[in-house]
Amino acid sequence: MRFYRMIKVSALVGTLFLMTASCEDELDTIGEGVVAGEPFTTGKVEYDVFTFNKGIAAVQTNRLPLYQLGTYTDPVYGKRKASIITQVTLPSSNPIFGDYSQTTEDNADSDDSDSTIPEEETVKAVYLNIPFQLPPSVSDDSDGDGVQNELDVDPYDSTSDSDGDGVSDAEEQNIGSDPLNPDEDGSEEDFIPNIYRRTFDLDSIYGNRAESFEIKVSRSTYYLRDLDPNTNFEERQRYFSNQDFSSFIGEELTMEGQKTVIIDNQETLIFAEDDPDTEVDESETVVDTRRPPGIRVPLNPEFFQQNILDKEGQSELLSQSNFANFFRGIHISADDADSEQLMFLLDLTEANITITYEYQDYNAEEEAPETAERDYTLNLLAISNSAYVGNAINIFEDEALSPEIAGAIDNDENASRIYVKGGKTLTEVRLFDETLNGGDNIINQIRQNNWIINEANLVFYVDQNTLGGGDIVEPPRLYLYNAETNLPLYNIGTENIVNEGPLGLYLNYDGIIDKQGGRGLKYTIRITEHLNNIIVRDSTNASLGLTLTSNIDLIRVQEGMRSSDNQGMDIPMMASISPLGTVLYGSNVDATNEDKKLKLEIYYTEAN
Repeated sequence: MRFYRMIKVSALVGTLFLMTASCEDELDTIGEGVVAGEPFTTGKVEYDVFTFNKGIAAVQTNRLPLYQLGTYTDPVYGKRKASIITQVTLPSSNPIFGDYSQTTEDNADSDDSDSTIPEEETVKAVYLNIPFQLPPSVSDDSDGDGVQNELDVDPYDSTSDSDGDGVSDAEEQNIGSDPLNPDEDGSEEDFIPNIYRRTFDLDSIYGNRAESFEIKVSRSTYYLRDLDPNTNFEERQRYFSNQDFSSFIGEELTMEGQKTVIIDNQETLIFAEDDPDTEVDESETVVDTRRPPGIRVPLNPEFFQQNILDKEGQSELLSQSNFANFFRGIHISADDADSEQLMFLLDLTEANITITYEYQDYNAEEEAPETAERDYTLNLLAISNSAYVGNAINIFEDEALSPEIAGAIDNDENASRIYVKGGKTLTEVRLFDETLNGGDNIINQIRQNNWIINEANLVFYVDQNTLGGGDIVEPPRLYLYNAETNLPLYNIGTENIVNEGPLGLYLNYDGIIDKQGGRGLKYTIRITEHLNNIIVRDSTNASLGLTLTSNIDLIRVQEGMRSSDNQGMDIPMMASISPLGTVLYGSNVDATNEDKKLKLEIYYTEAN
């Protein structure tokens, strides 16, 4: 683990005290609690802020770290169906199948080597493989006993026994037995260590995991460009979530009756081939490959025979650019009613198409050909030198927003409710607005008071009445950033980091959901340094942007389109990949919700 200490601005004091106050044009400090003769006064003041809901018509959805697939139904924002169009990439240019190039095979009859024979490569099976997301935190096993926290009966005690078989998780890890299988503790007569299927806590799956679903894969005939011809090929091509590619969806590649996927949180074991020269049967005792849980569906072998293996040595496989123009990609979608209940976030750089083929291999001892088998793997996307190789687009089909929400967006009114929906809305937050509350005067007044600002917060309360009483997945974190520079408000150098998972980063800034009774109560975002930059360092009082984030460490923005006029706008990329949404109380609430009103809280110290 790594820990960073938060260094707070302080010139005179070592101990900070909190008090309560409320102020707009006039500062009225409540409950000073100052002992007579002490040189410092501490207190808290609150200022009105102003929020404005903005609509997003579409977001750029190529070159994303994660892609949505399936359907997510939000009780407030309606249904979203997501599909993917992706290129397929060669692992290397001009591949050779079998042992010899096609040129060598073509000359087999005329060369002087008996070992050079026509290899007759034939596709045996083809599978699309896309792993599910696993928990992102490297410290997801807090007690180091080999069981992830969510599956551990006591995630902070390595002596716990999660499967109740009388042997602790840590002991089973050392033995090589399964700590989540009560029928295996390492004492069995035929026990072989470390050949059990490991169990994982799957991440980024929304909906009923008990349901099976179908995946449909079709050939795409749309050519995905890397560079934009409208910029003289100097900038990356942008593709958007609302583009219609339906006329470019070609023949189906999945096999009828073989498209069903069952969500299994255990890995698949692939054992080694048996070595006839040993007494041990390696096909039952030696794990060759551990395939993580995920989507795995068979594809049409004949298609890949004609378009991959039969193209060996031809121009179509000579380079990735040639291949991308020839085999333009695939379209992946959910294909049945059960899939209406499930949404996945998937990393396409971990996905592939595996082609298993047979070929004739010359056996020198027998002086005759024999049938051998190999795999050839096509990637979907790849990363080389921190850059994506290949291109993929997420396509969203979103239901129209309700009239109430649609009327609250792009109306230029200080919002009573803040509508947060990944890829659909963005909220502008103004701390000090010259027109609405004389912002410059407030800033100057704070400066004249010579306050040391110890902490400044924005507290966003969740409107659970609007969300309703049913099951809902609430965004785990909100993201507030400088909307004029697109830079975050946190300072990495002074932040508190407890682990590498997204919710273990930047805990001084926070923005993480605070729950009560299992439902979201509020999100608190600390903007102390940002406010000190305005007050002390005379930085620009910029408008802020509020959205959600799937990973606060990734701050890149992508282009979006405003729903008001379809003009361009910048959208944090990690908001675009999330299907989640919530509703927050804004800064213009009625009297009954005054205690949940969004305000700027400042805790300060002042020299007497």
